[in-house]
Amino acid sequence: MAITAAMVKELREMTGAGMMDCKKALSETNGDMDAAVEFLRKNGQAKAEKKAGRIAAEGLCAVALKGDTEAAVVEVNSETDFVAKNETFQAFVKSVAEQAVAGDAADLESFLAEKWIEDGSKTVREALVEKIAVIGENLNIRRFQKVVAEGGCVVSYVHGGGRIGVIVEGETSVVNDDVKEALTNIAMQIAALNPKYVARAEISEEYIAHEKEILLAQIMNDPKESQKPEKVIKGMIEGRVSKELKEICLLDQVYVKAEDGKQTVAKYLEEVSKAVGTTVSVKSFVRFETGEGIEKKQEDFAAEVAAQMAGN
Repeated sequence: MAITAAMVKELREMTGAGMMDCKKALSETNGDMDAAVEFLRKNGQAKAEKKAGRIAAEGLCAVALKGDTEAAVVEVNSETDFVAKNETFQAFVKSVAEQAVAGDAADLESFLAEKWIEDGSKTVREALVEKIAVIGENLNIRRFQKVVAEGGCVVSYVHGGGRIGVIVEGETSVVNDDVKEALTNIAMQIAALNPKYVARAEISEEYIAHEKEILLAQIMNDPKESQKPEKVIKGMIEGRVSKELKEICLLDQVYVKAEDGKQTVAKYLEEVSKAVGTTVSVKSFVRFETGEGIEKKQEDFAAEVAAQMAGN
């Protein structure tokens, strides 16, 4: 049976698979559209294995909420930013987030082994493999985290179209629009300034001692600063540690929306608490940024496309 361009177009629209993959599937199945879809699905594993060695450092973060007390954030990686903007990929990432908030997996392996919420006949891992076949790039569900609030609520914020995903767990006896708005402002703060801790109390003495050691070494390696009196050097170290802690502790950071440019996040929460008539505090937060910690390989996409065309 002759395979027409219209048939290839139809299959491509149905599956999102590449043009050449669609043409091959139709040729192998003698133009049977349903069989061609099944062919693409069955060949997903081979495609996934072939692409597994490629670095997937782009992608998206997404957050899903379940009422006011449960939320999950996920990071799903792709090889290129182009795919991250693809509607099929975006819908898949959204589904992965919904899977995470609906389930109770304790780790990534357990999560990948769960039954896929959109089709109980397959696992999350199998759904991922199928999506690799459809999209034509290596994809990776890199991580997820679920937060369940026991004495308050959760809010979320997604920045840059999915580049950063944040969940904030607020502790409060009152959950209303004003409280949620305030906690969402905090989530935006976390997205922008990337704190590591909520408060200084969370930081270990070992961490602070280590930072002081590093600062002392830096000072002693400086010909001018090393000549200063011991008391002065000690004061310099304390001042620099304090400055660093203000940058990495959420409550010590200057609130990004502060009109005077001085109000801290802690003072902002005090202000909110007075306004709503109950104490509103941040119990925990999660911040995912797409590709953080992944070494990105520089790709020559023009050369890659040329190589692919030469091979077809």
